[in-house]
Amino acid sequence: MTPADRRLAVANLIVALVALFGGVTTGLFQALGYAGVEIYSSLAPVIRSHYHSLSIHGVLNALVWTTFFISGFLPFVMSRSLGTALASPTLGWVTFWLMVAGLVLAAVPLVGNAATVMFTFYPPLKAHWAFYIGLTLVVVGTWLVTLNLVLTWRAWRARHPGVRTPLPAFMSLVTFAMWTIASLGLAVEMLLVVIPWSLDLVAGTDALLARTLFWFTGHPIVYFWLLPAYLSWYTLVPRQAGGKLFSDPMARTSFILFLILSTPIGIHHQYTDPGIHQGWKLLHALLTFAVFFPSLLTFFNVVASLETAGRARGGTGWVAWFRKLPWADPSVAAQVLAMVLFAFGGIGGLINASFNVNMIVHNTAYIVGHLHLTVGTAVTLTFMGITYWLIPHLAGRPLWSHRLALGQVWLWFAGMMIFSPALHELGLRGMPRRTMIGQVSYMQPEWQTLLPLVGIGGTLLFVSAVLYFANVLLTAVVSRRVPQPAVEFAEAISGADQAPVFLDRWRPWLALAAVLIAIAYGPTLVRLAATTSFASPGFRVW
Repeated sequence: MTPADRRLAVANLIVALVALFGGVTTGLFQALGYAGVEIYSSLAPVIRSHYHSLSIHGVLNALVWTTFFISGFLPFVMSRSLGTALASPTLGWVTFWLMVAGLVLAAVPLVGNAATVMFTFYPPLKAHWAFYIGLTLVVVGTWLVTLNLVLTWRAWRARHPGVRTPLPAFMSLVTFAMWTIASLGLAVEMLLVVIPWSLDLVAGTDALLARTLFWFTGHPIVYFWLLPAYLSWYTLVPRQAGGKLFSDPMARTSFILFLILSTPIGIHHQYTDPGIHQGWKLLHALLTFAVFFPSLLTFFNVVASLETAGRARGGTGWVAWFRKLPWADPSVAAQVLAMVLFAFGGIGGLINASFNVNMIVHNTAYIVGHLHLTVGTAVTLTFMGITYWLIPHLAGRPLWSHRLALGQVWLWFAGMMIFSPALHELGLRGMPRRTMIGQVSYMQPEWQTLLPLVGIGGTLLFVSAVLYFANVLLTAVVSRRVPQPAVEFAEAISGADQAPVFLDRWRPWLALAAVLIAIAYGPTLVRLAATTSFASPGFRVW
């Protein structure tokens, strides 16, 4: 990796970490609000309401932290995996500054309470035009990341004809290819529906068309977050734990399936929306269950890989090998604990995709608990674990405190073990989401016993995050400068040479993904575009 590529990765990580700090801080406000501790009156005018805080929390955590981390981490992986520099450092920096410009443009109305529309920005809630244009620029920036990765791979391919793409590079390409396809829905929503409306170029909008285009992107974004975590679980954690990847071909197969199946499933978020035929909802439900199959492949492959590590370290028995994993390594501990909690998040995902059960839980706190098991733990805790080796490597300084990092990891796990189950149970007891629960007039007695647990869990998560930021900051500025080795990629028991050649060809899989999207979305989008009246005015309620 060249110094220029290294600086680019550092720049993306800095923006990601600043966003995470803002996200967890506003997350604490949310958790305290659930517990009935009202602090917004003392935060005004910086934070003006629960919904203002919730919008900042969602945008920073779900959109900014994840996107900038992935845009820094995967090019780093790509470069190391192929043993070459990125094709265009200039394009990399143009991309970075375009995304930063978009972020700043979106942040101004967001912080100023002119974009309190939450991170799903459903019309007819209407934000300032700068919010929508800013987020669009961030998405365009991710497309340029894809372009740079493709150019890098093509240059490598020209020098290595017939050689299988190394697994980490293959996974990086699949992740950004999937995201580029999926983000087209958001781009269309922004350019044709939301931005003209926010600029008063058209008289009104349509909530159903906007929601459908949003979920074209909105559910695959979950896989945009998860696939980089999977990449680390597949290609880095087994080596860190002292073992080998169980199967390279199985890993490639699972990522190809994610590429094909991740996008045409978004309508399972719209089971209760009128105007979409039940048959298309059923198709999206079936495809959502289908995308669980590569998740199961991932579960089996990663656990088998960890088992090789546990047994290599003297572990025996059906499950006793699990105790032999290097739990004193905070990077490994963070990612294995993230895997453990994500098992429950995956089960919750199946429940959410079920047509009838979804009707019960969809607009309740159950979904909030589910989201915090996925993006809040599987993704965020894994990314934290990655930074425990990545930042020392990039900074050329050892981690300031392994003990502090280990305590932080377990504290995050403990906090989430309180926070998320409480929200799941509150959802099953009928407590709504996207609501300022601490101030509602219809508070139910059965909620009151659980709400303090949300506050306690959220506080533990915030304290854990503070420890994390302190360790990262002290590593960057206090630790003695000593070159740090990067973590090596795991060897595979069943290697790339055993993978079928057709898995390394892109056109058939991209074409198949396009055909499936056309079948699953085409008729619905064509009908909505032909019949939508664009009659709804915008509303600003907070």
